[in-house]
Amino acid sequence: MADNGGPVVHGYPHLETVRAAITALYKRLSYDTVHAFETSITPVDVAFSDQDDLHLGVQRIAREMVRHLRLPDARIIVSFREMEHAAYVELAAGPEYFIELNDRFRTHRRDIGAALAHEVMHVYLHRLDLAFPGTRDNEILTDTATTYLGAGWLLLDAFREDGVSSQKLGYLTPEEFGYVLAKRALAFGESPETWFTSPQAYSAYTKGLAQARRDEQQPPLTAAGWAGRRRYAKDRRYAVDHGAGAGAGYLFSTDGLGALRVSFPCPTCHQRIRVPARGRVRARCTLCRTVLECDA
Repeated sequence: MADNGGPVVHGYPHLETVRAAITALYKRLSYDTVHAFETSITPVDVAFSDQDDLHLGVQRIAREMVRHLRLPDARIIVSFREMEHAAYVELAAGPEYFIELNDRFRTHRRDIGAALAHEVMHVYLHRLDLAFPGTRDNEILTDTATTYLGAGWLLLDAFREDGVSSQKLGYLTPEEFGYVLAKRALAFGESPETWFTSPQAYSAYTKGLAQARRDEQQPPLTAAGWAGRRRYAKDRRYAVDHGAGAGAGYLFSTDGLGALRVSFPCPTCHQRIRVPARGRVRARCTLCRTVLECDA
């Protein structure tokens, strides 16, 4: 797991990979399995005071992550050592998995849950045989999966920044963590705002929530704003004349009978949906089961 002790990158540089990761989760796990994670890890699940025994406390939190991810036969053995990164997991056949945490977590116990959430998710994805090519994209998949399946709010809460120092765990930016957490909140009806201990994490979540809501306001969805609807109508007129066309996220094409259709990403899981471009239509995403009201 990356451990960013320098200047923190902000914004959404990995957004397309994040969206692809959400789609991959639904495809690999199914709607029912994703929604089996409707309850997040709670603050009390990972509470760890300075008075607790270090090794017993770490093993307790590791077991909690294993329980949350329903890995009953996975045994996590945690140790500490000096290293550049925040944490490392050895992915073997199991059932024992060895996680190493950076020595600094001995005295920064509030973030141990975040580090273990990411590393145990590596185990979960390894068992699923779900991976993206390349270290960077695979780590983004891991951060996204950790957050979308109910433990990654801890990674966002580990983000702290002031005038002289900063800390961030994981590969996603704070706003990207906020975005994935907001996507989860919208899909599961959660309100994670009260869990944050970091003011910077709360701010990043509110920015991510605004970005997630914009996904729900893109044409041809009926919730699109006036400017988006006007632009869409212009692009559709062009497509009618030329048999194809494209706009901001949507693509026009004709079917075998010459009828115009439009495809666009589902605002929940980002799988592309294709509907007739003929005005009001209701569509249901086959992957995440979201019902979409469109004005195509």
